[in-house]
Amino acid sequence: MERREEQPGAAGAGAAPALDFTVENVEKALHQLYYDPNIENKNLAQKWLMQAQASPQAWHFSWQLLQPDKVPEIQYFGASALHIKISRYWSDIPTDQYESLKAQLFTQITRFASGSKIVLTRLCVALASLALSMMPDAWPCAVADMVRLFQAEDSPVDSQGRCLALLELLTVLPEEFQTSRLPQYRKSLVRTSLAVECGAVFPLLEQLLQQPSSPSCVRQKVLKCFSSWVQLEVPLQDCEALIQAAFAALQDSELFDSSVEAIVNAISQPDAQRYVNTLLKLIPLVLGLQDQLRQAVQNGDMETSHGICRIAVALGENHSRALLDQVEHWQSFLALVNMIMFCTGIPGHFPVNETTSSLTLTFWYTLQDDILSFEAEKQAVYQQVYRPVYFQLVDVLLHKAQFPSDEEYGFWSSDEKEQFRIYRVDISDTLMYVYEMLGAELLSNLYDKLGRLLTSSEEPYSWQHTEALLYGFQSIAETIDVNYSDVVPGLIGLIPRISISNVQLADTVMFTIGALSEWLADHPVMINSVLPLVLHALGNPELSISSVSTLKKICRECKYDLPPYAANIVAVSQDVLMKQIHKTSQCMWLMQALGFLLSALQVEEILKNLHSLISPYIQQLEKLAEEIPNPSNKLAIVHILGLLSNLFTTLDVSHHEDDHEGSELRKLPVPQGPNPVVVVLQQVFQLIQKVLSKWLNDAQVVEAVCAIFEKSVKTLLDDFAPMVPQLCEMLGRMYSTIPQASALDLTRQLVHIFAHEPAHFPPIEALFLLVTSVTLTLFQQGPRDHPDIVDSFMQLLAQALKRKPDLFLCERLDVKAVFQCAVLALKFPEAPTVKASCGFFTELLPRCGEVEPVGKVVQEDGRMLLIAVLEAIGGQASRSLMDCFADILFALNKHCFSLLSVWIKEALQEPGFPSARLSPEQKDTFSQQILRERVNKRRVKEMVKEFTLLCRGLHGTDYTADY
Repeated sequence: MERREEQPGAAGAGAAPALDFTVENVEKALHQLYYDPNIENKNLAQKWLMQAQASPQAWHFSWQLLQPDKVPEIQYFGASALHIKISRYWSDIPTDQYESLKAQLFTQITRFASGSKIVLTRLCVALASLALSMMPDAWPCAVADMVRLFQAEDSPVDSQGRCLALLELLTVLPEEFQTSRLPQYRKSLVRTSLAVECGAVFPLLEQLLQQPSSPSCVRQKVLKCFSSWVQLEVPLQDCEALIQAAFAALQDSELFDSSVEAIVNAISQPDAQRYVNTLLKLIPLVLGLQDQLRQAVQNGDMETSHGICRIAVALGENHSRALLDQVEHWQSFLALVNMIMFCTGIPGHFPVNETTSSLTLTFWYTLQDDILSFEAEKQAVYQQVYRPVYFQLVDVLLHKAQFPSDEEYGFWSSDEKEQFRIYRVDISDTLMYVYEMLGAELLSNLYDKLGRLLTSSEEPYSWQHTEALLYGFQSIAETIDVNYSDVVPGLIGLIPRISISNVQLADTVMFTIGALSEWLADHPVMINSVLPLVLHALGNPELSISSVSTLKKICRECKYDLPPYAANIVAVSQDVLMKQIHKTSQCMWLMQALGFLLSALQVEEILKNLHSLISPYIQQLEKLAEEIPNPSNKLAIVHILGLLSNLFTTLDVSHHEDDHEGSELRKLPVPQGPNPVVVVLQQVFQLIQKVLSKWLNDAQVVEAVCAIFEKSVKTLLDDFAPMVPQLCEMLGRMYSTIPQASALDLTRQLVHIFAHEPAHFPPIEALFLLVTSVTLTLFQQGPRDHPDIVDSFMQLLAQALKRKPDLFLCERLDVKAVFQCAVLALKFPEAPTVKASCGFFTELLPRCGEVEPVGKVVQEDGRMLLIAVLEAIGGQASRSLMDCFADILFALNKHCFSLLSVWIKEALQEPGFPSARLSPEQKDTFSQQILRERVNKRRVKEMVKEFTLLCRGLHGTDYTADY
């Protein structure tokens, strides 16, 4: 408390003592907070005021700030300070002062009953907090006392003011309970006490709500108060009379919103399902709202229809299981379901002319789950009742999913279009779910409707109707295996008959074809019906996403059936790529599609197609490599390198297995000669090096180059072997000039795939030693600016230990320096880097016995590692990383037990280490626990979590809740 600094409230008064929390200084600081235009001064004032609220002087200045001559902002701060003192520093208040504090608060609340409403609310919150801290022992009938005191006739305040103040107090009491920081055992005591006190509140609320003379503002407050109390899980039967009164209040437009809130909160409390008789009484009350609902829909009164829908859904969604169980009442529940169906199908387009239908979608999931969870006999009965309802639901949902007319849609804002898109995704998910209930009949139903629509000569059909039916089909086909459906051939036959006059319809046609790509792989004879449509759509920029993703799916699923169409697909793709019709990401997908397509061709065919596909880009790249680096040619270079790496990601000619489940494994001729990707890479290798030489210090270009090789290595695996020596050499040169994380990641891939093969070990060892020595130099210069490089380096070291520990046997590797750098990396603030370093040590420690240099360095420097780990656990590292440090302790204990037992005791003997909050006994217990546990890693993690909380002074506080 001795620290002194400039006091923000005393502007112009020279340096004032920082902690001089007087009324005058508080008022000055508040003036600065509200009126000073300088944001820094505002922030200083706010910081100082927070200290003031927490200070002991707050008990004194708070009451003075509540004086009648002060402005509401100042009074509000005084009331807030009182609340903070009571809620957070309760233990500072002597017990003999409880009563006077209570009396003072009552006096102030009575005074503000006819004053500023915001100050009144804060004072009520402060008294509520006091009551919660005193209940049940020090103030057993707190709520009843509040009611009695405010009903006293001798009060100077008029009865309406007193009534509103009491209702405010009763409203904030449960809210304060919900957010209070009471310890768990106190919380349940107080909850029980409040449940009993309900008896003093509800009769008063009923009387005020039903009294004809009660003014609207009082009834409004009553409903809010009821809403607040039901969240304490009050038995639903105790709320019956108030719920009924709230239903009656729905007819009053001023009380409508508060009534809806109260009813929904009462119905939705988790405990409510135990009171089935009360729930059954609520169904007729909800059904009684149907006329009001229809009237609201007719008048376009969206708020009323929304509110009534919320009530119906709250009852149906929260209690469908309990209500379905009452089989003899099946008709009244079915009537409720139909009312919710009306809300789902409410006229208008979401979200422009209605916002209600989306509220109902979860209900349909819940109802279906509950029906399907019954035993067979009961389920059969309900299936009979509800299958027709769900068929009707499909019609309603597909109607709601329809686009408005083109003219109307043109007036929608981009936000409305996005909300409608998300709404359609929700409908799509619901349809997919409904398939579980309705099965194959649902697909037949959709197919019949689509067939009738497309073949009927009587009436012209709207594209919206066709699109919605296809959308329904696509929603199901995307996630359900439709390979056995007998309607898909018919659907594929219908698709070419659709006259596509509109972008939205064309998009859905594309996505539907994409969703059926697996089926096409099983029925290749049908590919020719739809492929021309997809290739035609590729030329339309508006259909970019749908056409490219569909082609990619077809090329992935049906690649062995596409050779007859390959030349055409490549020609069309090349054409659209050259015309730059698509955005970058779609160009990348298109290259992936071509990679899948080419994988199934003979080697000479692949090379021929690759040549025509890549040549224009190579020529472009050659030109760009000559130019002086500038931002626009950098974009072009990164784009071309991206196209190549995406092509090589999927171009895989090694047919170890067929990608297609369920079909016969095809014996394909093993390609002769070198892998086509390797051939191309070798041809462009010099060019890539040339590009690199100019762009070495640009991380994006280096990353794009590394991505080409990384993706090729991942796809080709052993086939990449011929490239290993030259790639290792290039990587070494790159990394020596300017170290970048992407080069280390590629080195890690090479170590992973090739280090264990004797033929490739020399170039890989040379590269590994080179990047290690360069990175160690970086550590000497200061690695803090390169957390990404340190992260990738740690991952590389861990991979080397995992795949080829022999790399650590090389005399030229300075294992000691590597170890010390990794200890340093444990102290980085970046979590990924720390995780990677921990991963390195958990790979290194088990090698103590088998790799001599590793054993030696652990013996010499292991204590330094342990100190770093204990410092991290002691509070220097984020709590989210404790599992990683526990892994290191576990590995030390398992593989270096005798060393650890000496080190840990020595380290923890030091006073104040790793935290000044620990007693010697706590440290001793921890070291014994750790040394005892050599088998169960989970137990070590728990011990470390416990210990870190003790170190941070958080043990037994609210902060442990997320552990």
